[in-house]
Amino acid sequence: MVLLKLFKMESEILLSNKFKEIVNLLPDLPGVYQFFNVEGKIIYVGKAKNLRKRVSSYFSKVHDNRKTAILVKNISDIRHIVVDSEEDALLLENNLIKKYQPKYNVLLKDDKSFPWIYIKNEPFPRVQYGREVIRDGSLYFGPYTSVTMVRIILDVIKSIYPIRNCNLKLSNESIYNHNYKVCLEFQIGNCKGPCENLQAEDDYLDNISQIKEILKGNLSTVMLHLKGKMVQFSYAYKFEEADILKNKISILENYKSKSTIVSSSVTNVEVYSFDEDEGYAYVNFLKVVDGAIIQAQTLEIKKRLDEAKEEILALGIVNIRQKFFLNSKEILLPFPIDVQFKDVKMIVPQIGDKRKLLDFSQRNVKFYKLDRYKQLSLKSPESRTKRLLEQIKNDLRLNEIPYRIECFDNSNIQGAQPVAACVVFINGKPAKKEYRHFIIKGVEGPDDFASMEEIIFRRYTRVVDEKGYLPNLIVIDGGKGQLSSAIKSLEILKLRGKVSIIGIAKKLEQIIYPDDSVPLYLDKNSETLRILQYIRNEAHRFGIKFHRNKRSNEFIINELAKIPGIGEKTIEILLKKFKTIKRLKEVSQFEIGDEIGFKKAGKIAEYFINNK
Repeated sequence: MVLLKLFKMESEILLSNKFKEIVNLLPDLPGVYQFFNVEGKIIYVGKAKNLRKRVSSYFSKVHDNRKTAILVKNISDIRHIVVDSEEDALLLENNLIKKYQPKYNVLLKDDKSFPWIYIKNEPFPRVQYGREVIRDGSLYFGPYTSVTMVRIILDVIKSIYPIRNCNLKLSNESIYNHNYKVCLEFQIGNCKGPCENLQAEDDYLDNISQIKEILKGNLSTVMLHLKGKMVQFSYAYKFEEADILKNKISILENYKSKSTIVSSSVTNVEVYSFDEDEGYAYVNFLKVVDGAIIQAQTLEIKKRLDEAKEEILALGIVNIRQKFFLNSKEILLPFPIDVQFKDVKMIVPQIGDKRKLLDFSQRNVKFYKLDRYKQLSLKSPESRTKRLLEQIKNDLRLNEIPYRIECFDNSNIQGAQPVAACVVFINGKPAKKEYRHFIIKGVEGPDDFASMEEIIFRRYTRVVDEKGYLPNLIVIDGGKGQLSSAIKSLEILKLRGKVSIIGIAKKLEQIIYPDDSVPLYLDKNSETLRILQYIRNEAHRFGIKFHRNKRSNEFIINELAKIPGIGEKTIEILLKKFKTIKRLKEVSQFEIGDEIGFKKAGKIAEYFINNK
């Protein structure tokens, strides 16, 4: 054992010296460090302004946080990557975390696949939507919260701009060679026929540039452009063309009025807010263009170590900006972070419209957290209990939910010391304070049927007299005979029909119903069957325990009654204190004397010595 400890200490010293050598070789530059375990697996990725200082901090002090201490203990190797700036370090850290998902890093919850609108990278580009971002040079906008919203936006675009939606591979050569003919879309006015050179490429691309502005949320820019062209057409007496543009402007104004307008004075900013609880952090993001929110999302982050909120928020911002291809020059934050993005102004607003935007985002992140708590509550023990009771009700064809179940079992050995047990389950859980034992009084010999009839009668006579709680379901451990006997007592007490009652036969686990010759067989993996078995087994266990104690007590009474001078009251005191003969033999004469007097204790000690 001593050698093992010495070997362990020697190994830790060697490991510590190894890390000192690695740390001393690290540069005083920004970068990313990676910790590996003995299996060569990345267990943590971190960023640093100064790699040497940051990494050395893990080994130069005792960590209060238990998880950090465990992380350090599991480090077997360290590697690093030097980058140009802290922003680059943050970007690389984010990518490595998503790629390797190290054990001790925060876990960025992946969202479901959201729809995107994209402008295809091709001649005469099409405007389409999909859930996958393909890096083929196409321009993507989104993601959007629902396909319905995507379709509304595309309908608005198509009602203003007649663009093609065919799969033709258009090129100047194919158009010049007249390879294609116009289709029905041209005939009904949804396309201007670029395939037959009926629409110039410059005119088509002008429409695409306006569509880009709409998708960016710059509706004001598009509307201003259309109004200018409408005025030009009016001056040129081209009233039909002017009227077409007027209709387009009206559609855009209607679309804009349905957007979430938060401030007409704020343009092209990203807003981030933050909230957290013990295990998770939440980062809400809003993209605001021309005072309207055009994108929104909340990122859920599982904490692993004792990460600072500034560190988590910075990682969340990088993740969202990468995912949504964001490039706003202004970011609103709830508190400063120790990272500066290139050509980006970071503001913690205190008053005005920008502060209102931040408050709006903060409300969103709080609502998200509350909604998450509600979702978790649906998975709580209470909800599971409710679901289980509903399942029992449906499986057993009961008229009401069995909030209170009482189960009865008889116990005897060849008719000797017949007893019975009643166990009570409330909301699917044992209520042990309400368990009851019964000593069978009116039955002679081994008669399970008569014993069941007696205990059911005694149990529910008392419940009715004391105005106690009747169960929703009575379970009888036994077959048709025991069930019929129990029903006789319920009929006498006029409780038949007021309380559901079933029997469960051990051999084939049959569920037996009154007045039904066909038993119910539940699937062996059924939750209902498992809970019934648990209740039945608990009643059996409780009854057997009482039966054994009763036999043990009778043996003690019979044994002690043989000793001259030891009466019933003395035996009762000894039973209450020492429970068993074995225990009574183990304790000293003085302990027994403290309870019943030393003269009687001496008689008992003498009896035990003589009867070894």
